[in-house]
Amino acid sequence: QVQLVESGGGLVQAGGSLRLSCAASRSINAMRWYRQAPGKQREFVARITSGGSTNYADSVKGRFTISRDNAKNTVYLQMNSLKPEDTAVYYCNALTAFADYWGQGTQVTVAS
Repeated sequence: QVQLVESGGGLVQAGGSLRLSCAASRSINAMRWYRQAPGKQREFVARITSGGSTNYADSVKGRFTISRDNAKNTVYLQMNSLKPEDTAVYYCNALTAFADYWGQGTQVTVAS
């Protein structure tokens, strides 16, 4: 089993920044961030492997940066130039050979 705990969400004005953190109970190769806005399906945001390879959704590319500290089993999401449409609950995801694991989520609200 894998336990994930997200933190760092909050209220920010448009154009501002936030950094989200996800602490895992053990090391995982592929870590991802997803988000779910009110009335919408959960969508992919960013991915990073243990080797540092990354990819991003087109909607956040150039504004968000995913990174990780393997010694701490922690993944981060630096969010800059935030827009009101970024408002959502952000979830950390860990993929293993047998299951997907999800954290409880952290709320990000971007005001105009």
